Amino acid sequence: MIQLHSHCLVFETANGEHIPCSVEDVSVEVIGEAVDQLDHQLVKEAAAAVLHYFKVERKQTIVTIGEFTAALEEVLRGLGLIVNSTEPKPALALAGPVAETSLDELAEETGDGGELLFFPRLREEMRQQLSQSPRLVRFNGLHDCVKRLVGARRWGGRCRTMSDQIVGYLRQCLDEHHRTDCALVVS
Repeated sequence: MIQLHSHCLVFETANGEHIPCSVEDVSVEVIGEAVDQLDHQLVKEAAAAVLHYFKVERKQTIVTIGEFTAALEEVLRGLGLIVNSTEPKPALALAGPVAETSLDELAEETGDGGELLFFPRLREEMRQQLSQSPRLVRFNGLHDCVKRLVGARRWGGRCRTMSDQIVGYLRQCLDEHHRTDCALVVS
């Protein structure tokens, strides 16, 4: 299960890789140098319109760069801009490595300390990962981690609550570091 920020989509690159990224960041990349001549609010609203189109109307969170670019061009034309797409569509390129951590291993490291030791350890792991300037921070093993922390054999209401708390906490940690150039995936 991948949980994205509300302002992100997963972009499929030409080689089939899936990269979660903010639609505003991709919009700036797609528009290129012309972005300096546009009102920032206009770009933001155009990106929001494209996000709404894919997530709500088409019910899809994975799009190709070509699909996104075509939709963005249509929105910009609708806002009265003249769009000339003579250049080939850019490939999505995010600088930096992918940082990956197992949540279940972190929960195991904290032993009997449970949530009291797990959340500070999780914050420290996020800080360490972000210090490497990754383009993507991936935390896997959420299901097993939650069951370990809650002490449950089967998934239930307490597990759902703990899962939501962990994902929310990771988002909060990322937001506190003011990293808009990095995507977060929790699975």
